[in-house]
Amino acid sequence: MEPQARRAGRPPQDASRRLERAHRILDIAGDLILRWGYDKTTIDDIARRAGVAKGTIYLHWRTREELFAALLRRERVEMLSQVRLRVAEGPGTLRDLLGLLASELLRRPLMRASLLGDSKVLGKLTRLKRSSGAAADLPTGFETYLGALLRLGALRADLTPAEHVVALASVLYGFLLVPQMMPEGYALPDERLAELLADAGSRAVAAGGPVPAGNARAISRATLEFADLAVETAQRKLRASLGSEEPGKPEKSGTSGASGKSVTGPEKSATSLEENAT
Repeated sequence: MEPQARRAGRPPQDASRRLERAHRILDIAGDLILRWGYDKTTIDDIARRAGVAKGTIYLHWRTREELFAALLRRERVEMLSQVRLRVAEGPGTLRDLLGLLASELLRRPLMRASLLGDSKVLGKLTRLKRSSGAAADLPTGFETYLGALLRLGALRADLTPAEHVVALASVLYGFLLVPQMMPEGYALPDERLAELLADAGSRAVAAGGPVPAGNARAISRATLEFADLAVETAQRKLRASLGSEEPGKPEKSGTSGASGKSVTGPEKSATSLEENAT
């Protein structure tokens, strides 16, 4: 008896094939959203470009908003995985961490658009964000990390934990927003912008004097532990969005992030969706 053919639109029985298909759909969705914007990108557009039936996409995600949340989660995993690798190679100071995060964020247009609420890219998600008053959550373990740096003498003791966080967030958003408002002649390369952001952030909260002798290694370890936790949390939430506890795509050449892609780098707001990935 001939084996029964799998019906069109039914998810692949092999988990790796299902994940491969999910990542292919996310690849297409990301390209279209950056090209046309969220409002103009439909499930039909994504399905047609990905070469799958519209119903197939709904087997992975119930709504377009859930698909977008998965896309943001994957971007976050890839970004944080790259940061973690580079943290392990350097001295592991707060300044290093800020510079690496800024550098990776600046070269990822979807993450940048989500953080800044870019209406050209995110469309109605930005409007919903404004109407909902959604506030950005801190990355998992960030306050614990800053507390460790404070105990190790690396942060200003005259600032409260809330003031440390507000100062760093202000520097981050300022360096991302202000360049868009400046005349063309003041445009800076992204890498230089990341360097300036890291310098300003560390100067705002770092202790004035030298770090106590013997604490440099502990600071580096605390930075790496924070990066590890951030990656682990992002991986777990991505797996939830992909419906699997397994890593994502089969590894390609280069360093593989938790999404399985090579790292080379609901009617909710975009910020709310991104927060759920942290």
